[in-house]
Amino acid sequence: MSGTLYVVATPIGNLEDLTPRARQTLAEVSLIAAEDTRHTGRLLFSIGCKSRLMALHDHNEEKVVGSIIKILLGGESVALVSDAGTPLLSDPGFRLVREAHSNNIVVSPIPGASAVTAALSTAGIATDRFCFEGFLPAKQSARKAVLSDLASERRTLVFYESVHRIAECIDDMVAVFGAERQAFIGRELTKLHEQCVQETLANLKQLISSGGIVGKGEFVVVISGSSAARESDIDVDRVLLELADYLPARDVAKITARLLGKKKNALYDRLLHLKSSHS
Repeated sequence: MSGTLYVVATPIGNLEDLTPRARQTLAEVSLIAAEDTRHTGRLLFSIGCKSRLMALHDHNEEKVVGSIIKILLGGESVALVSDAGTPLLSDPGFRLVREAHSNNIVVSPIPGASAVTAALSTAGIATDRFCFEGFLPAKQSARKAVLSDLASERRTLVFYESVHRIAECIDDMVAVFGAERQAFIGRELTKLHEQCVQETLANLKQLISSGGIVGKGEFVVVISGSSAARESDIDVDRVLLELADYLPARDVAKITARLLGKKKNALYDRLLHLKSSHS
């Protein structure tokens, strides 16, 4: 009979957030697969746990999964942890969990801290429907492309961002989503210098620039979903023709694309077709 793979949530800052069940599981398993053994080692030392550690991260996961599956099939249980929070949410472990299922090994969650749910619970932004986008691309062109694809998304959006790119990220969100879109930044959640701020994107940009939101630590960004009317409620052709009475065709296409989340070039071509058919 195989062992169990436990997917264990660990604190995202405050060590008191480690649940009693997680503490017991970490103490009882034969092996802990950790994103960073040094980081997890400090957590284990703080709770007096001496379980064996093995590194499992983005660069070695493919190589070590086989040996961990062999341990599980041999009847020993293993805990999977990331540096902080719930594993697999922008953290390694997917290959291991998938292989465990493929080998009919029981996979059991030990829930607890998560930066995603911590931010959503304090953002004051609708949580009935949301999507988690993880980290945006580092390069601005790629980042803006992803944001443009999400501009008309009606669900609440959740992102992770590093301290090195938070200012540029918010700048791009202002440009793509609009200055008045409601948003939230959770900085250093559960840690000593925790900061939770809900404002418009324009105000968040100003607070970051002025130091009102400190440029240190880890960030979760929550963005309210688009309130733009559904495409089915809008006569796109009429919008294009009405705007064309006042603006050049390329400006019409650009504005309509931003409002409706459509492709600018396609709208431009459609407008030219409409104008030729009406002439």
